[in-house]
Amino acid sequence: MRPVQLVARSFALLALAALPAFAQGNTREPIGNPSATLTPAIRVGNMVYGSGQLGLSRDPADSTIERQTTLTLDNIKRVFEQAGTRMDLAVRCTVFLTDVEDFRRMNAVYATYWPTSPPARSTVVVKALVVPNAKIEIECMAVMP
Repeated sequence: MRPVQLVARSFALLALAALPAFAQGNTREPIGNPSATLTPAIRVGNMVYGSGQLGLSRDPADSTIERQTTLTLDNIKRVFEQAGTRMDLAVRCTVFLTDVEDFRRMNAVYATYWPTSPPARSTVVVKALVVPNAKIEIECMAVMP
């Protein structure tokens, strides 16, 4: 096989591997208790796609970025466990912060959930989140064991 053909075949195989699982004939399985507009997670094939999670409760002590990050990640852990996967199998997360000054403190808490080999991640600073007083929202994807 010529080098050009080998490269073309490699790209074709990568493209097939990158197709979403539902495009390969798998079904969508809702995880958790869906509302009219939100499902906590969707399992397709061996992937779990988690919706963004917040870290708020009625306790006023939950106003710090550290506490909200902990509650957010605990919510993600719970959803993953309902789906049959674990935090150490997370492959990708996106963190939304309302204040860039919270990054360092959020990151310190985040690192305790993945002390080695954390998932790939993007962190984005946004003007606001949908729920007032929310400082952080995190969405993650994980593979099944």
